[in-house]
Amino acid sequence: MNSVSETIIVRAACPHDCPDTCALLVTVKDGVATEVKGDPDHPTTAGVLCTKVSRYTDRTYHKDRLLYPMKRVGKKGEGKFERISWDEALDTISARLKEVAARDPQAILPYSYAGTMGLVQGESMAMRFFNRIGASQLDRTICASAGAAGYKYTLGTRLGADTEHVQDAKLVIIWGGNPIASNLHFWMRVQEAKRRGAKLIAIDPYRSLSADKCHQHIALLPGTDAALALGMMHVLINENLLDADYIAQHTLGFDQLKQRVQEWPPQHTAEVCGISADEVVQLAREYGAAAQRGEITLIRANYGLQRVRGGGMAVRNIACLPALVGAWRHAGGGLQLSTSDSFPKNGAFLQRPDLLLQHNNGVPTRTINMSTIGDDLLREASADFGPRVEAMIVYNSNPVAVAPESGKVMQGFAREDLFTVVLEHFQTDTADYADILLPATTQLEHIDVHATYGHVYMMANNAAIAPLGEAKANSEIFRLLAARMGFTEDCFSDSDDAIAAQAFDRRHPRAADYDWERLKEKGWQRLNMPAAPFAEGGFGTPSGKCEFYSARMQADGLDPLPTYIAPYESVASNAELAQKYPLAMISPPARNFLNSSFVNVQSLRDTEGEPHLDIHPDDAAARGIVSGAEVRIFNDRGSMLAKARVTPKARIGLVVGLSIWWKKFSGDGKNANEVTSQRLTDMGNAPTFYDVLVQVEACPSGV
Repeated sequence: MNSVSETIIVRAACPHDCPDTCALLVTVKDGVATEVKGDPDHPTTAGVLCTKVSRYTDRTYHKDRLLYPMKRVGKKGEGKFERISWDEALDTISARLKEVAARDPQAILPYSYAGTMGLVQGESMAMRFFNRIGASQLDRTICASAGAAGYKYTLGTRLGADTEHVQDAKLVIIWGGNPIASNLHFWMRVQEAKRRGAKLIAIDPYRSLSADKCHQHIALLPGTDAALALGMMHVLINENLLDADYIAQHTLGFDQLKQRVQEWPPQHTAEVCGISADEVVQLAREYGAAAQRGEITLIRANYGLQRVRGGGMAVRNIACLPALVGAWRHAGGGLQLSTSDSFPKNGAFLQRPDLLLQHNNGVPTRTINMSTIGDDLLREASADFGPRVEAMIVYNSNPVAVAPESGKVMQGFAREDLFTVVLEHFQTDTADYADILLPATTQLEHIDVHATYGHVYMMANNAAIAPLGEAKANSEIFRLLAARMGFTEDCFSDSDDAIAAQAFDRRHPRAADYDWERLKEKGWQRLNMPAAPFAEGGFGTPSGKCEFYSARMQADGLDPLPTYIAPYESVASNAELAQKYPLAMISPPARNFLNSSFVNVQSLRDTEGEPHLDIHPDDAAARGIVSGAEVRIFNDRGSMLAKARVTPKARIGLVVGLSIWWKKFSGDGKNANEVTSQRLTDMGNAPTFYDVLVQVEACPSGV
């Protein structure tokens, strides 16, 4: 009897750590996903996907996909495993966790971030499990916490300009980002604004793909963004390029700010930033004048500028600018860093923090910062630190590749007495150190619901295909582990649909009409949000105003006014270190990777080529380096090898290593995080990936 071939279209959502969170249409023929396209009806996706996600079936059906539970049979880091059953895997894990928890459950540490941004597979059942067991808490700081802190001190909440109106702007400042690589759908609207006559200005130490297509590129020194914002404020205030009415009604501390910025005349600002005074003045005048003409002005601040010692303050300073000129009055105007706080997530239901207090005598457990995992895995037990970390469960992350000061991270994961479980799609650098390796489903194989941080649509992900091999969803893995641990709370029986149905708080007016079944059917639903969130003020600060002066910052031991905090490592701030290591280094995302995701997709890796280092012709000549030569990048923390690309895209005194490569795909088994530091930012306890000094030397022929 002949079977009838069936083709269906399934609505899904991109799970990756990207502000676009695209609506997907997955074509499934006879149970096999054959194509992934962007939904043309979704206002932000508009039928377009990035190169990475348009090849998502390559990821799901990749020949190296992990499909069965495995146990380690070689040394840690060798990546040698043999297949085992799920029963053996779960029994082994639960036995070890019970043993460790009997001594001190805080010796157990989860490690996760944004391998999936889904509320079900990312932060529900897993968080319930770790709260119930009484494990150490993880401070998830590795990307956005510094900027979020600075933004919230100033504006009170992470709301921002609506992406859907960006094409109406007449001046767009792209500050510390490369949206062609990391925010494609925002860039599409920026290009439409450009066609309509908008001016585009990029502020970035590196002439990125996006900066190259802007009308102007201001190549300031890494870590000096806060100073440039102060210099802009000096010009705006002293030349009265202001919206006096907006300042009077919707801001706090203008008089104190006016006094503070007198310390930042254009010439001083220029000297700190490594640019010209004319650039400072022109930038401020264009910004202020456009706003005074009633034109929509937008600053798109991104995460690159906050990955330095003063990163939180830099975002705070930039967040003051739109209120000075009244840019918030217009839809599409003001500032966008993140739209995360638009979404009223039902965190208490998703994560069940009450379980931790119930089973730990009402006392919170310790918190370990994910950005200092290299040091913390090497710490012994102490009164200050608590117990040594004895067991880790890693999911939705690849810390051996992405965490700073990688040499120490590898040392920690190599500990024979550290029991490590990794949930993964592929055998990543971190998976090589696992004792038990568990196969997780990809986005095409499970249910999820998504908030976003670049637009204001709730997104549904339907399972398009059955799980491949013996892969299981993160939620199911933690349900099974909870059962093995003897946890009997009803929340561990919640289905993925049941979790998704309550993921957003319907008591909040923005999500009052949220209905999971309807969302699954349509794929996306806009929050009840105004197009211009701060047009009439209404900031989330204690005063309800944009706080140029922040009493909360003062109470937290910070300068209550915008200021400048110099980098830990720069020629200006650390002359002694700069004698040994005179070049600043940044490692922004490569276009064809997303953090450490997609590095193992051959077509994308082939497009990216190999690890390379961009270096200015003057810096290259001084070191006898030519394009294509292998070079060694090093400092006291470590070293790596890369191929040199001699180019003026890197300003003098700066080298750029586009990242993040898996170590196993680089020639020397290392990546840019060999030289990064575990020092943290001024606020938000975030990493300082772009606050780095190095030296670069040509390798001898044949090395």
